[in-house]
Amino acid sequence: MEQERTPHHTAQGQSFLWHPSQHQNKCGFCVPLMLAALPAMATGEEMPPALQDSWGDFWLFRFFINAAGYASIVIPGFLLIQYFKRRNYLETGRGICFPVIKSCVFGSEVKSVHPEDGSLPPRAEPTESSTARQVLKLLFCAAGLQVSYLTWGVVQERVMTRTYGATETDPGEKFKDSQFLVFMNRILAFTVAGLYCALTKQPRHGAAMYKYSFASLSNILSSWCQYEALKYISFPTQVLAKASKVIPVMMMGKLVSHKSYEYWEYLTAALISVGVSMFLLSSAPNRHVSTVTTFSGVVLLAGYIVFDSFTSNWQDALFTYKMSPVQMMFGVNVFSCLFTVGSLLEQGALLESVHFMARHSEFTAHAVLLSVCSACGQLFIFYTINQFGAAVFTIIMTLRQAFAILLSCLIYGHTVTVVGGLGIAVVFMALFLRVYARSRMKKRSKKLPPGETPVQKV
Repeated sequence: MEQERTPHHTAQGQSFLWHPSQHQNKCGFCVPLMLAALPAMATGEEMPPALQDSWGDFWLFRFFINAAGYASIVIPGFLLIQYFKRRNYLETGRGICFPVIKSCVFGSEVKSVHPEDGSLPPRAEPTESSTARQVLKLLFCAAGLQVSYLTWGVVQERVMTRTYGATETDPGEKFKDSQFLVFMNRILAFTVAGLYCALTKQPRHGAAMYKYSFASLSNILSSWCQYEALKYISFPTQVLAKASKVIPVMMMGKLVSHKSYEYWEYLTAALISVGVSMFLLSSAPNRHVSTVTTFSGVVLLAGYIVFDSFTSNWQDALFTYKMSPVQMMFGVNVFSCLFTVGSLLEQGALLESVHFMARHSEFTAHAVLLSVCSACGQLFIFYTINQFGAAVFTIIMTLRQAFAILLSCLIYGHTVTVVGGLGIAVVFMALFLRVYARSRMKKRSKKLPPGETPVQKV
């Protein structure tokens, strides 16, 4: 049977989130993305055009500038790692720097016998006498997750699609640097994870620190693509695209972790593709030019999904070392802060963003709220999975996606046609079907003799 995933920091542009293992073929993923380039999506208030006036504002140009900033840190780091390995520093090194270099380059190389070991403490099964308490805990977890991530989604759309400082005579200005928002999220997540690790008992850390940089880099890029995509597509479109990322996640699972998948996973992933296609092809009578589904938005969404899929699968490989999810959160965010602040300083964008915050106190509040919701949501993820397991968590987060679409339509005026609504229903029906099928398969596998599998994997 396929193993459940533990919480990761990816995110929702937020910290790395837990993702259940999912799969589908490559063509099924391409269909809804290609269809997304055809129609214009329903929009809310009329906004300034998403097309940029200069090369400096063009998303592809900014992507390469950001990547160049990351490369200025990655390449020297790579050369240093190769230098220490070639010198056999682990055997010959000494001095006050030795423990730091050993931890960053070599680690202790202690791996778990089972991949799930150390990822989460064992979940205690509820007893009959504690039923009322368990119900209260479940309500607390569900409310915490819903409030954290629904607030995060509403504020994210506000920051990326609306102006600040608008008056009757001045249209105001939009905040354009998505990388700064990623940095804000990561610096708070790094602080929270660091405090948690310092105040609570954690497993002995075994992985070399540099191995977190791969997940960190892909996590930064996925979050950046997610923020940038909202300049070109509607928020409901983005949420459905995230729901359909089961396909590239499973593709990356085959490529990175050599996983196998069951036939029902192909069926549910196909249903998700159909539902997303129905939503993207649905037409609305009243459309504005501003927030249309453009080719740029589709490319950015594809980038988000691919980078996020790599992040979660790379983190799965790291969990073979004995570490907790909070240690994973800390390690990834160390490099995320390093990469983003380095790139922002090189571009001079950090000071510019701080000046924007000084001009618009409302933006400052929104940026801080985004970071707080992201960090709090991550802690709720850990607690929920520890108390109730992955299946309950998946149901809560699937409901959250549906509520996010509804809330966005109510607040920002997005319209959804009957066909689009049916497409949304098909997507979430498939997601709940995945949860149900996974639960049944796990129960069946427990009854089988060791070494036998209930169904054939492909």
